[in-house]
Amino acid sequence: MAETTAKAVAELRDIRRTYVMGSTEVRALKGINVSFGAGEYWAIMGSSGSGKSTLLNILGGVDRPTSGEYVVNGHEISTLNDDELSEMRGREIGFIFQSFNLIPQLNMLENILVPVFYQDNPRPDANERAHMLAERLGLADRLDHRPNELSGGQQQRVAIARSLINDPPLLLADEATGNLDSQTTDEILKLFDELHNEGKTILLVTHEKEVGEHAERILHLKDGLIDGIVENHR
Repeated sequence: MAETTAKAVAELRDIRRTYVMGSTEVRALKGINVSFGAGEYWAIMGSSGSGKSTLLNILGGVDRPTSGEYVVNGHEISTLNDDELSEMRGREIGFIFQSFNLIPQLNMLENILVPVFYQDNPRPDANERAHMLAERLGLADRLDHRPNELSGGQQQRVAIARSLINDPPLLLADEATGNLDSQTTDEILKLFDELHNEGKTILLVTHEKEVGEHAERILHLKDGLIDGIVENHR
């Protein structure tokens, strides 16, 4: 198990995930043990078929493991029903996707506020916080625009603002720079560095070596197992 001196925000204990496809069993994850400490910045890397997507889906609460335990801030995922899981996910985890996943019918302010609508007790300052995040991310003059009126970089900034609206301790970024040009990639990675320095725990899934090198640690997956953890000395 990876050691950490910080309190664990997310911990995987012997996580296994098997998919049954007809008469074939696919063992996507074969026993993952790792702990992600508060304020740490990790990259998760591996070739196609290594288990990255499956691991990310479990980390995000989108999929459940076949066996093992996944604990987020003291909540063991397998004990939660679907409603509790949805509430926990919105409160504890922020998602940033390669394809942005913005809702085309909503303007930017409404897209940023989407996670708030899934909370039983939404924060009363959500609208104020959305404007603050938009200002920080250079979107203050774009809040009434819809996604198709923005560049890819601007859409990704909206997605980042959305991921931060509930102030979750854990950010998951899935190939978050994959659809961006090099300049915009650098800007987004600089923003991740800032969020990390402010205490966010960031797990960045990427296949790009230069992107992964922004993280403090790189977790390498191979054939559903951890193939090594590399410390980055930035």
